[in-house]
Amino acid sequence: MFSLKQKKAVVTGAGSGIGKAVALLFARQGAWVYVLDINEAQALETVKEIEAAGHEGSAHVADVSNQQQVLALFATLPRVDILVNSAGISHVGTVETTAEADFDRLYNVNVKGVYNCLYAAIPLMKKNKGGVIVNMSSVAASVGLPDRFAYSMTKGAVASMTLSVAKDYIGENIRCNCISPARVHTPFVDGFLKKNYPGKEQEMFEKLSKTQPIGRMATPDEIAGLILYLSADESSFITGSDYPIDGGFIKLNN
Repeated sequence: MFSLKQKKAVVTGAGSGIGKAVALLFARQGAWVYVLDINEAQALETVKEIEAAGHEGSAHVADVSNQQQVLALFATLPRVDILVNSAGISHVGTVETTAEADFDRLYNVNVKGVYNCLYAAIPLMKKNKGGVIVNMSSVAASVGLPDRFAYSMTKGAVASMTLSVAKDYIGENIRCNCISPARVHTPFVDGFLKKNYPGKEQEMFEKLSKTQPIGRMATPDEIAGLILYLSADESSFITGSDYPIDGGFIKLNN
């Protein structure tokens, strides 16, 4: 089950975190993975791990917020069967503590970056008579989170774009879904704790973990497993859906 043999998959933000976990899993399932990241060294490291395990992939450098870079990159790809929009950044702040530059930075990566990749990939999928898209939303699109004003805005936009693409291209055999993780233990979390809570990293990590009713953060591999399902033929009847993967955060955190 969940074979991706003969598939060509683009995974953005695949140099680290969730994107890297997706790239490694897709490669194990037989896909050729186009590892896209703004950080060349990290993209190359992901491909190195893919190849070391006997699988196939290639590293590609682009800033997803730059449409010309994205279009130029996709123009070099012979085919795109799967697109996973995993690249994203975060920000801590209310509307009053979110500077215009921070708001624009999050919009450019988390919203425009997804749009740019959709804009580039969908014509290739139409040419190939179909495709699958999985976007990365968040529980922040469904519930109010403290100090996440700009981040929540971007993830709400991702959820809305998912619905629009699913509706517009259902007749083209293109499926589009999104997932909404709660907290995931990625290098971003470790860096955030180190920067904001020096000397108290473990204490704050445990505190953040317990905000999930299940009592811990997710692992990138757990998120990748859901993305694999939504990308594989076994989910061919699913489009226009958002899948929370949140340890009970949305429904049980009362």
